[in-house]
Amino acid sequence: MDKFQEMRAFVAVVEAGSFVKAAESLQSSKSAVSRLVGDLEARLGVRLLHRTTRRLSLTKEGEVFHGRCVELLGSVEEAEAEITAQAGEVIGQLRVNVPVTFGQMYLAPLWPTFMDRHPKVTLDVTLSDRVVDLVDEGFDLAVRIARLPSSSLVLRSLASTRLILCASQDYLRRHGTPTQPSDLTHHTVNIYTLLSMGDQWQFEGPEGQASVKVVPRMRSNSGDTCVEASLRGQGIVLQPSFLVGAHLRSGALVEVLPEYRSIELGVYAVYPTRKHLTPKVRALIDFLVEAFRRAPWPA
Repeated sequence: MDKFQEMRAFVAVVEAGSFVKAAESLQSSKSAVSRLVGDLEARLGVRLLHRTTRRLSLTKEGEVFHGRCVELLGSVEEAEAEITAQAGEVIGQLRVNVPVTFGQMYLAPLWPTFMDRHPKVTLDVTLSDRVVDLVDEGFDLAVRIARLPSSSLVLRSLASTRLILCASQDYLRRHGTPTQPSDLTHHTVNIYTLLSMGDQWQFEGPEGQASVKVVPRMRSNSGDTCVEASLRGQGIVLQPSFLVGAHLRSGALVEVLPEYRSIELGVYAVYPTRKHLTPKVRALIDFLVEAFRRAPWPA
């Protein structure tokens, strides 16, 4: 039996979490996948998986072997893609990690176009606001929104977005409009918990830098949740222009303290290395750069 088939079956089972789902992803049968993994364990003379009726888990030996299999199979795929690229084709699976709200609002509509352009590429898109380890978790590329991503990664700038302070007109009628950042200490605010500034909001105004410690009425790891509360008159929010831009245009939210600008964030495509950049990753980077040449939100 082909050793690569055994390794592919083993990796598929680990990533899918079950033999049934692995068989579906491989377009094979459960019995065939089970046989391949069994033959692999027999050939190696070790158990790679703990099997129970409810779940599968890796043994210590399985963890080591899984990492090497992912690395080896990835190298094979990369080699195939590089050779295929000489004929002008982009091929293979792309694992991409993107922020939840940004991914839903701006990237989800782009994926069909990318797949149309590259019919031999398959996409595995994970939405998460957690900063993943691209190498350890096997991602080819991530989209990150930050002042500057980790220096250990290669990055390509796609766009920029600034944090905008805003509230509903109803809230401002009932509680008054702040005239300077220090006024925010007396207002209801909703905080995005993953914001790097935390409770210490920073601004650049007519008289230079200003910083104010706010006391949140609500905290959430979802920017959408914070914005929704403010749309319904429940306080002031500090969120990126890509998220609140449409609400500002419609008048549902109005900018507060427009003469005071908060921090600007970059939208980046990040990937582990420039060395041996595969055609599929290069194609995706070029596609995203073109798609965000003119950002569809306020500057």
